[in-house]
Amino acid sequence: MSQNDSIVREKQQHILVCLSSSPSNKRIIDEAANLANAFHAEFTALYVSNVRQNSLNEVDRERLQNNIRYAEDKGAEITTVIGENISFQIAEFARISGVTKIVIGRSNTKKFYFWEKQTLTEQLIMTAPNVDIYIIPDSKMDIKENRKIRLTEYIIPTKKDIFITVTLLLVTTVLGLCFSRSGFTEANIITVYIFGVLLNAVLTKSHFCSLISSLCSVLLFNYIFTEPRYTFHAYEPGYYVTFIIMLLAALLTGSLAYRLKDSARESARAAYRTKVLFDTNQLLQKSRTYDDVLQVMANQVILLLDKDIVIYPVKNGRIDNGYIYAKEVYGNSEIYMDDSEDEVVQWVLKNKKRAGATTEKFSEAKHLYLAVRNNDIVYGILGILVEHESLSSFEYSVLLSILGECALAFVNLDNEKAKEEASMIARKEKLRANLLRTISHDLRTPLTSISGNACNLCNHYEMLDNETRKQIFSDIYDDSEWLIQLVENLLSVTRIENGEMKLNQSIEIMDDVIDEALKHIDRNKVEHDIEVCRPEELIIANIDAKLIMQVVINIVNNAIKYTQAGSIIKIAYGNKNDMVYVNISDNGPGMDDTIKEHVFDMFYTGQNKIADSKRSMGLGLALCKSVVEAHGGSIEVKDNIPFGCIFTFYLKKGEVIINE
Repeated sequence: MSQNDSIVREKQQHILVCLSSSPSNKRIIDEAANLANAFHAEFTALYVSNVRQNSLNEVDRERLQNNIRYAEDKGAEITTVIGENISFQIAEFARISGVTKIVIGRSNTKKFYFWEKQTLTEQLIMTAPNVDIYIIPDSKMDIKENRKIRLTEYIIPTKKDIFITVTLLLVTTVLGLCFSRSGFTEANIITVYIFGVLLNAVLTKSHFCSLISSLCSVLLFNYIFTEPRYTFHAYEPGYYVTFIIMLLAALLTGSLAYRLKDSARESARAAYRTKVLFDTNQLLQKSRTYDDVLQVMANQVILLLDKDIVIYPVKNGRIDNGYIYAKEVYGNSEIYMDDSEDEVVQWVLKNKKRAGATTEKFSEAKHLYLAVRNNDIVYGILGILVEHESLSSFEYSVLLSILGECALAFVNLDNEKAKEEASMIARKEKLRANLLRTISHDLRTPLTSISGNACNLCNHYEMLDNETRKQIFSDIYDDSEWLIQLVENLLSVTRIENGEMKLNQSIEIMDDVIDEALKHIDRNKVEHDIEVCRPEELIIANIDAKLIMQVVINIVNNAIKYTQAGSIIKIAYGNKNDMVYVNISDNGPGMDDTIKEHVFDMFYTGQNKIADSKRSMGLGLALCKSVVEAHGGSIEVKDNIPFGCIFTFYLKKGEVIINE
C-alpha cells in the first residue's frame, strides 16, 4: 500500500472535551484544544445537563457558563445533552459523532462513602472502551474546591428549604395528633409522616433537607406517638424494627421524589429545546431570502430569551445596516443602535468570536454579540441586550443551536443562488452554442447562393440574357433580405436574453404601425392575399413602434413561408377592455397541438414540409413572445376554423392627453 493510500485511509480525528463547573475545567479545555490543533482534528465541547446543575449555587453556575464560553473561544463546537447517567451520555455521543479521543478531568479524592458508585472516569472507561480517553488529574486546590462544591450541593440548605422542612414537620405532627385522638391506628400516622417526607422532597432543593425530614419524622413519631410518650424509649421491641423500616421508607420515597422531580424538569426543558429547534427548522425551510432567515432568527431568539436584539447582516465581508427587533412592539429602540459599539461588532466580524457584555472582551458594552457563521463565513452579527445579566447554560446552548440552524439556512440559500447562477450560465452557453451551430449551418445556403450568383454575373455577365440577369439579381436581393432579417432577429433576441434591450415606448396609432410593417414584408407576399381589417375607431397603444413592427413582420412572414400560394392572410386589430389586440390569421394547413406547445420556443421549427430554399432558425416567433411580454402583454396561437392558424397578441392601451 502506498503512502497516499495510508493517508486517505487514516481516520479523521475528532476530539471531545467534557465541560463542568470545576475550577480546573479551563485547564482541561486548554489541553483538549492543544490536542485538537496537533491532530488538526474536529473539536467538540460536550456538557451533560443533569439534576446537579439545578442545585449549583450562583458562583458555580457562573463558573460553568464561563467554561462553556471559554471552550467556544478555543474553537470548540458546543453541544448540550440531557441525561442522568453522565458517563452513558458521553459514551453514546462519542459513538454517534465519531469521536476518537475524549479529554476529561479526574479528581484524586477518594469516595466519601463505601456505598458510592464508581467515579465518572471509571464508568466512562467501561462504557467507551474503543475511544482513547485522556484523563487530566485535578490539582490539590481543585480537589478542595470540588469537595466544597459537593458539600454545598448536598449539605448546606437554603433558608427557604429549612423553613419548608420545619413547617411540614409541624403540619404532619399536628395531623398525626388529630388522627391519634380520632382513634386511627399508628400505621395511618406513619403514612402521614411518609407523605410529609415526600412533599418535602418535592418542595425543597437540598438533599440534606430530605434526610433531616426523614430522621425527624421517625424521632417525632417515637417521641409523641409510642409508649412511653414524650420519651425516645419504646416498650415494644418490635417498634425498633418499625422505626428502621419507617426511616428507610422515608429516605426511599424522598429520593424517588427528587429523581422524579428532576427528571420531569429535565424532560420539560428537553421538550422545550426540541420544540424551539423544530419550529426554527420548519420556519427556515419556508424562508426564501436572507431577510426571511434574519426574521426567523430574530423571532426565535426573542421567544427564547425575551430580550431585545439587533442584527447586523454581513454582505460581501462588510457589515450592513443593523435591524432592531424589540420584544415589545412599541419599545424604545434608541439605545440599541449605539455607535460606540461599532468597534465590538467589527471585532466579532474579524475574529469570529463572541464579545461584549458578560465577556472579557468589551465587557462594558450593553449587548452580547455573537457571529452567525458557518466555518469561516460570517453571515451576520447578533446583538442581545443583556446588560451584564448572564445567560444560563441551557439558554446559551439553545441559542447556539438556533444560530447554527440559521447559518445552515444561509448556506443553503448560497447554494441555491450558486445553482441558479450556474443554471443561467449553462442556459447562456447552450444558447450561444445553438446560435453558433445553427448560424453556421443555416447561413451556408443563402451565402452560397449569393456567392454563386455573384460569380455567374462576374464571369458570364455578357453571355446571360436580360431575363436571366434579372432573376439572378432578384435571388441575390431575396437572400440578402433574409440575412438582414435574420441578423435583426439575432440582435434583438440577444439583447432581450441579456436584459440589455430598453423599450422606447410612446403613444402610437396602430394604423400607422401596421402600414409601415407591411412595407417590409417578404417579397413573396405577391403570391398571397394580405387583407387589413381596420376598425372605425382610432386605436392607440403605448408601445415601442420599431419592435412591434418587427413582431408583425415576423408573424406575417411566418404565414407567407408556411402557407400555400394564394392563401389569405388577414390582419385585424382593435380595443378589448384596457388592452389593444392584434389578430393575424391565415387559411393554411395549420399546425398540430404538439407544435403549438413549442411554437414560441427558441430554435423550434416544427415539422414543416413545405420546400424552401432556406431553413428557418426558429427565432422569429420566440422574438415576438419576448417583445410582447417586455411590453407587459401576451401572445397566443389557436386554430382558425376550418383551416389555418390565428396569432393574437395583446398590448397596453395608450391614452392621449390633450392640453387645453
